[in-house]
Amino acid sequence: MMKKTKKRMMQAKNLIIISLFSAVVLSISTYAWFIGMQTVHVSSFDIEIASTESLLLSLDGVKWDTEVSISKETVDEVSYIGHTNSWGGEGLIPISTIAEMDPAVSRMILFGKTSLTATPGGYRLLSSRIDNYSPGEAEQDGYVAFDLFIKNISGTQYIQELNELDEEAIYLTTDSEVVVAEGGVADTGIENSVRVAFGQIGRVSGNTTDPAVITAITCVTEGVVTGICRAAQIWEPNDMAHNENAIRYYEASCLSRTGLDVTDPGSYAGPCGIILDGESYPTYVVAAPISSADHVDVYDGAEYNGYDRLDELLVAFPTFTDTKKFLEGIDRPAFMNLAPNSITKVRIYVYLEGQDIDNYDFASIGKRIAVNFGFTKQRFTEDDINYTGPPIDITKPVITLLGDNPYTVTQGSEYTDPGATATDDVDGDVTANIIIDDSEVDTNTIGTYTVTFTVSDFAGNTATKTRTVNVVEE
Repeated sequence: MMKKTKKRMMQAKNLIIISLFSAVVLSISTYAWFIGMQTVHVSSFDIEIASTESLLLSLDGVKWDTEVSISKETVDEVSYIGHTNSWGGEGLIPISTIAEMDPAVSRMILFGKTSLTATPGGYRLLSSRIDNYSPGEAEQDGYVAFDLFIKNISGTQYIQELNELDEEAIYLTTDSEVVVAEGGVADTGIENSVRVAFGQIGRVSGNTTDPAVITAITCVTEGVVTGICRAAQIWEPNDMAHNENAIRYYEASCLSRTGLDVTDPGSYAGPCGIILDGESYPTYVVAAPISSADHVDVYDGAEYNGYDRLDELLVAFPTFTDTKKFLEGIDRPAFMNLAPNSITKVRIYVYLEGQDIDNYDFASIGKRIAVNFGFTKQRFTEDDINYTGPPIDITKPVITLLGDNPYTVTQGSEYTDPGATATDDVDGDVTANIIIDDSEVDTNTIGTYTVTFTVSDFAGNTATKTRTVNVVEE
């Protein structure tokens, strides 16, 4: 079925973060909670994150840069005391969540399928909480989870108390998307069920330099740490594009529910609600453990089988959908808020939402999908204000470091930076504009230092990149 598309708006200025999930190969059939409990294997899953000079990123609280990357092959290299990063084990499995954070362990509360069996009007669902709540223990297999530390250097004042009114609004860019990449097969539903959750754990002042303090941030407010632990923001892509075969499977399986007992044929009568491609529907996600006594059907919900007596078990959770992403002007909602002059610890989860309506039995063809997303501080685009001037250069130059990064130098020797090159999509070679700040490096003292490279193009777009220098004993 052809997907409904909308003209892509121009990329907003002041791009804060662009993340690229590339070469994601998903295989093995029946990944829907509606049908089974097979594993969806991930053969390759690379994440690259970039930012402007107003935001620095780190995976360990030590090395800060405008660009960082993490993958299945490198996740174990991100090491700091207490880290619990996980790359999903043998693969992804369907899970579900209302994005609630557990302050005791600073993690998102997740639910997995315990049992599923056919009923006269759908499928009875039993679920339990995934055991990711043991302090110090790793996350469970079946999803991707890692920490990203974001240093927002906007402004000079840091307000320690938690108050969203003191924070800056961040918007999801309109070019954020989940698509089937080259080599994949479209229209099997997998691109609809991917979710990316951003759980803010806590923050400290942007002037904090001790990595032990930064990485130890938790949901608890204590000392210099302001605990956040507000509900994670979940991005749901492709919410208005529905798979034709998934709709047919739903229509063949679902009957309108009228009674309490899912095993009683008399508890069903008539057809379920109609699902139309091009319209957005809520995902009724698991909010609490579900037992056999609860008589829960996977299609429960006012929009599907009409049943709405399970508010505490299945909840129509308001994800941030692509529908919201394309709202314009003053209708455009913020995706998250970040405090100025702060370092925020964000727990990122990538998973498959088992209750997504586009999951179905016959997704047996190997998948290859790409997930691209970004954030901006700019609420309006040129289209919103009917800009009619010349084309606007909003792309920052690209800095390429020469030599090793990290770079190792022996104590007492002289440090000479290998340098860097820079290119711009409009101005071409702007290497001559690079400014190198290596004043922090003290080769007489063993430790880790940072060299900063900054370059601007003619339009004023500025890029920053850093090199880590390790001074070691001779």
